[in-house]
Amino acid sequence: MIHPHQKLFRLRTRDGFMMNGHLVIKEDDLDTNILETPIIIEVHGLLGNFLARGTPRLLPQALRERDISSFSINTRLAFAGQINGRGIFDETIHDIDAAVDFLTQEGFHHIFILGYSLGASMVLHWAGQRQVPNVKGLILEGTHYAIPDTQRKRLDKWESIPSYEELYAQAKSILGEDPSHSEHDEMMVIYRARGPSRSPLHDEIFTYKTWWHMMGPEAYSAMAYKQISRVTLPMLLLRGEHDPLIEAWEAEALQRIAQEAGNTFVSIKEIPRAGHDCMENPDAMLQEILHLLRPSR
Repeated sequence: MIHPHQKLFRLRTRDGFMMNGHLVIKEDDLDTNILETPIIIEVHGLLGNFLARGTPRLLPQALRERDISSFSINTRLAFAGQINGRGIFDETIHDIDAAVDFLTQEGFHHIFILGYSLGASMVLHWAGQRQVPNVKGLILEGTHYAIPDTQRKRLDKWESIPSYEELYAQAKSILGEDPSHSEHDEMMVIYRARGPSRSPLHDEIFTYKTWWHMMGPEAYSAMAYKQISRVTLPMLLLRGEHDPLIEAWEAEALQRIAQEAGNTFVSIKEIPRAGHDCMENPDAMLQEILHLLRPSR
């Protein structure tokens, strides 16, 4: 059941993709008051969606309890997008465009965008190519310095089958000279991608094209360090104290790149007693978010 303060929307992007959005509105009797307060667009992580465990599912209600509205979107990489071939990382820019356009048309003009894990890289890719006056800042939770590097190290660690280099060679052979426009694609399985066995729990599934654009060595759009220097918005980078996926140096390096490019409004906050999902310590995470949204308080 959708409560009065919640509503599901279907939005069509400029390139024709149909996506879902979950709007959660803070309690207020006047629409004008709602429109004057901040609203956060929330972008999920790998194989995620707005009902997935942790931040995607828990944050909207926690924000509402603190008088902040949110709009969580399922991009083309939600659910099994990387498996069915439609989840091309570069094209998620259209999904965030659609969410921003929708909220702008509804009258919101204090928009912030939060990306969780893979979603943080999607948001940086978007923000590096867009300047929208109504978007006031970014919240980046568990941001990889470069997603392809993260996967390469993980596959090397577990001695995956095929190896990262073999995957790259296979993808080049199948997709040809122009992978973005190739009509050839196949589903593939990476065994021992996340652990030492060939158990499904340790495997990953992509198509060659979705892997190429998100995990391949030429997936520049998914490399945060190549995108962040173009972002002029204020940014809050959140990292869990015990994050097993993101090392402390990654956020520090991203902050340094942004600052050297001229953006002085970049801060890093470590969330104590949290892993990759900072909502493992909701009070600490929300305190940092509210400070960005309401700096004078």
